[in-house]
Amino acid sequence: MIKNLCLSACIISACFTAHAHNTQLNMIDWQFNSINKKVSLRGSAISDNTLWVAGSNNTVFISSNNGKTWLDRSIKSDIKTGFRDIAVFNDKSAIVMGIGNGAQSILFKTQDAGITWQKLYQNQDETGFFDSIAFWDENNGLLMGDPVDGFYVIKRTEDGGKTWNRIKQNNIPKMLENESAFAASGNTLIVGDDGKAWFTTGGSSASVYSSDNFGQTWQRTSVPLHQQTPTSGGYALALNAQKQLFVMGGDYLKREDNYKNLATFKGNKWLNVDNNQRGLRTAMACINNTCIATGKLSSDISFDHGLNWQPLNSKTKQGFYTLASDKNIILAAGADGSVGIINIDK
Repeated sequence: MIKNLCLSACIISACFTAHAHNTQLNMIDWQFNSINKKVSLRGSAISDNTLWVAGSNNTVFISSNNGKTWLDRSIKSDIKTGFRDIAVFNDKSAIVMGIGNGAQSILFKTQDAGITWQKLYQNQDETGFFDSIAFWDENNGLLMGDPVDGFYVIKRTEDGGKTWNRIKQNNIPKMLENESAFAASGNTLIVGDDGKAWFTTGGSSASVYSSDNFGQTWQRTSVPLHQQTPTSGGYALALNAQKQLFVMGGDYLKREDNYKNLATFKGNKWLNVDNNQRGLRTAMACINNTCIATGKLSSDISFDHGLNWQPLNSKTKQGFYTLASDKNIILAAGADGSVGIINIDK
């Protein structure tokens, strides 16, 4: 009798939980906008009351009214590049990272909300290629670049990006055969509390490199993602509200295929996450227990910190390249100048 009562209670509880999640799902959708159909937006960030997106053709836009209107803060420079990452420190101060071979990989900084920009740092290695930046605070940060001399380039700054020093190669594992890094969404490299940092790679393998001493030394771990082609593997990393680490990816030449595209680090090991494996995922962002994961073609949503997922049935049928979150806002940006906003009630 007691066993039957407990079973009934569990079933009722599960039904209530499912109903609550379905109710939440029906209330959540992107507030969609297209800023400029001629640009591809790959970097996103939120600082206090300002939203930032950046992308191709030196493009930067900011919004101070939750995405209702956007101001063009694009950078005028002789260097033409595509911005793939952006680090913001407050409503006025930000650094954007451009990609490309040699001098096209570049950092610009603003201290007046993008009205003016100064060249901060430029790659001088002809074979170098920037992939991602991440900062613990306004002074201390890391820059990750494609391999040079068989090792990924990891540089550290302690003065807000004015000077960068490369971490010694013998402190980083030598790259694997046919290994690659993808500058897809500004989330290839992320940082966490107490000097923690991670970056992910792909190719004919999928790996996460980790550091717990502000990037001074690194270890590599294989992760269970799709890793069968030169364009497959890890594309991005994220932390949920519980500081649990996730890695996501797939294959940008096979965006719609079904494959292992999300894993999490739990119990001291990497585990696949049940998310229906709906193609390439390049970003994830969370507010409290609600998380969104996205790729160019579609998005998924979780109401339990990323443990279980379901498709985000958006009216716009829209996916994105990049995500950012802060307070109660998730910001998305993607192809054809598309921007999405989701407000999450706390």
